[in-house]
Amino acid sequence: MSSISRTELLQAFDRLLQPERFKDYGPNGLQVEGRPEITRIVSGVTASRALIDAAIAARADAIFVHHGLFWRGQDGRVTGWMKQRLQRLLAHDINLFAYHLPLDAHPELGNNAQLGRVLGLQADARFGEQDVGFAAPASFASGQALADHVAAALGRAVTLAQPDEARPIRRVAWCTGGAQGYFESAIAAGADAFITGEISEPQAHLARETGTVFIAAGHHATERYGAPAVAAHVAQQLGLAHEFIEIDNPA
Repeated sequence: MSSISRTELLQAFDRLLQPERFKDYGPNGLQVEGRPEITRIVSGVTASRALIDAAIAARADAIFVHHGLFWRGQDGRVTGWMKQRLQRLLAHDINLFAYHLPLDAHPELGNNAQLGRVLGLQADARFGEQDVGFAAPASFASGQALADHVAAALGRAVTLAQPDEARPIRRVAWCTGGAQGYFESAIAAGADAFITGEISEPQAHLARETGTVFIAAGHHATERYGAPAVAAHVAQQLGLAHEFIEIDNPA
């Protein structure tokens, strides 16, 4: 097993994910500086205390996640949960790397590409703000048939807003996580159905009024594939050890 410098690992992630292309609400890249040499990476969806503790137990030198320490509109003070997470990372000298929109958008290893792989959808177009959303041809007899397929693939129940049970699904758009705001862009892109992680009150009405199926399959459940795909790819390139640690999340 080899080791590389923190700077080399950051450069490898940046080359792959190109964070400079995106306007994001939080910093992409190295969020917490740890030890200078890295041998073992742990990947996960969110830099929660549970993931940090699991990474400590796994003797990780670096953690790679989609959701880092910083969220939109967050209080900047280092108190409470933020202090507890930082305290653990700093005490064990663990580097934290986080990529939000760049990880959603990568055409092969990102969250949307990997969700498409899991669902058997081959994207042929992009849509939405910063082209993060994906779209693909499909063949499902109804919105319910698509929802059943998504539920089986992800191993969890989904929420279905289905305006017309008899309408076949010939084109599906998707954007992982909290992308319910992309619904109108998906409709404009010609989708018969839109899949994301969450649903808010307006989307059920839009589904009924536009005749477009809306499926909410879970924020965590739709975004659990990109981080391990990217981390495994980079770790293999650089000769590092990698482990994906799943922290269950019903959201």
